Amino acid sequence: MNTLSNKSGRKRLKTRSRFTTLLTVYFFVALIIPNCVLANTEPYSAWTVEALILMPLGFYMMWSVVLRRSGVMIWLAFPFIFLCAFQIVLLYLFGNSIIATDMFTNLVTTNPGEAGELLSNIYPSVLLVCAMYVPLLWFAAREIAHKRSISHTTRKTVGLSGAALFVLGALALWPAYRVSEDRHVLRDEIFPLNVCYNAYLSGSEFRKTRNFPRTAEGFTYGAHRTAEASGREIYVYIIGEASRTMDWQLYGYQRETNPRLAQVDDIVLFRDVLTQSNTTHKSVPLILSSVATDEHAELYRRRGLPALFDEAGFETWFISNQSPQGAMIDHLAHDARHVIYIRSPRHDMQLLDEMRRSIEESRSQKLFFILHCYGSHFSYHQRYPREFARFLPDDDVAIAAQHVDRLRNAYDNSVLYTDHFLAETIDYLRTLGDTSTALLYCADHGEDIFDDERGRFLHASPTTTAYQLHVASLAWFSERYRNRFPEKVAAAEANTTAPATTHALFHTMADMASIEGRFVVRDVSLVSDRFDRDAPRYYLNDHNEAVPYSRTGLTAGDSLVLRRLGVRVD
Repeated sequence: MNTLSNKSGRKRLKTRSRFTTLLTVYFFVALIIPNCVLANTEPYSAWTVEALILMPLGFYMMWSVVLRRSGVMIWLAFPFIFLCAFQIVLLYLFGNSIIATDMFTNLVTTNPGEAGELLSNIYPSVLLVCAMYVPLLWFAAREIAHKRSISHTTRKTVGLSGAALFVLGALALWPAYRVSEDRHVLRDEIFPLNVCYNAYLSGSEFRKTRNFPRTAEGFTYGAHRTAEASGREIYVYIIGEASRTMDWQLYGYQRETNPRLAQVDDIVLFRDVLTQSNTTHKSVPLILSSVATDEHAELYRRRGLPALFDEAGFETWFISNQSPQGAMIDHLAHDARHVIYIRSPRHDMQLLDEMRRSIEESRSQKLFFILHCYGSHFSYHQRYPREFARFLPDDDVAIAAQHVDRLRNAYDNSVLYTDHFLAETIDYLRTLGDTSTALLYCADHGEDIFDDERGRFLHASPTTTAYQLHVASLAWFSERYRNRFPEKVAAAEANTTAPATTHALFHTMADMASIEGRFVVRDVSLVSDRFDRDAPRYYLNDHNEAVPYSRTGLTAGDSLVLRRLGVRVD
């Protein structure tokens, strides 16, 4: 009887030991999956691919057997599991690229409503990562609860094998560096080390943002006006959201998405404006700031457009349809004397309602408004009232290529509503006949909507596309303004095809109001006859480095799309 009991006990122990071994294998196989996918989606050399697979695999194997209690080691590796899950969701969404610095920043600056809208539409990827990693953590918790351990022989075999693989991967780094153009293989191309670096960089930027009130304390532009119009003056700057030119009728799109603006014969359309960043939390602060793309560090030492107009004697408003995010946008916005965040349902016509109310109640002769739109931010079908649902069907669907028609319909409806909002704003400003008024509009970035074989969607991807870079921008001047500043209007009309970036917007808005001061550069203003058409254009990449647009991941297909629109990024 005892013999049978002993045999049964040994059998159970052997089965448990085998299960613990299998769980250990499950752990490092599940964690190496993102690396295997990245090896096929990224333009890495063969040497980099070797290092990308072998070094992390070896590390995970060694990690899993540091302690006899492998379940404990699996739970201690939870940060790695989270990064792997995050990376798979990102690959589902964008098709390539590692988790960028901006992705971490988006995690802490995106409001819960926007996050919920996105997650509800990428549920296939969420379900996939849950199926991959939740069982792993559950089984590891069971192993911990039952105090099960991995055998000495297995620990030794797995540990030594992992060490050998790690060394082989590390040896591949030297030739990988030799063939790499950027020579940042370990920092930029080995997952998850590259993501850990990006997380560190994001934390550094977040700290700088938090310290902005201190680092920008005492900053002034020394602003003054060189000319004024008689009577009341109102200047309006409208920041659009995710509005790409490819879906604007004014830029040649076949659908009638701008029926009202197409009838306005005195708007000035800027046809060659590229965003400096494809993420809102970076693009909008750059739009509101005087800093050039290649001096990003200065962003945390200078105040923005509201402060400039305030110094020049204007009563200033920042009215936003987007929630406060704790980002640089909020710091720069709060330099305005009046800051208004509109609550739901957040249709952009509410911005005009607030501006109209403020104009009627203010006694100031000089007013400046910044209106921050919700525009075409995903989910698109929520950005417009139902009477603007011209392109159907436009109902809420999961983010997938098979739903591209419905997604495009909803996006185009949001552009149609932006057309209505801008036309209504211009019509209202026209009614202020005894007032000199000027309006400038520009989107912060564009959007991907499954436009080609890459299957890209949304924005903020680490590598850019033509659809994310080329943004809609226009200006409008009242008759009274045109009569007082004909040279500025003439310069704007002459600069309709001038190659610009969103860096020009701060300086254009200042020049519209004839404001000069430190760091205000007329050579960058689209209402100046001194606009420098030969100045190089730069994009702020994920590591906050200014790079030419040709080095942002654009393909030959992207260049063709831009050339058709009259834009060159060579």
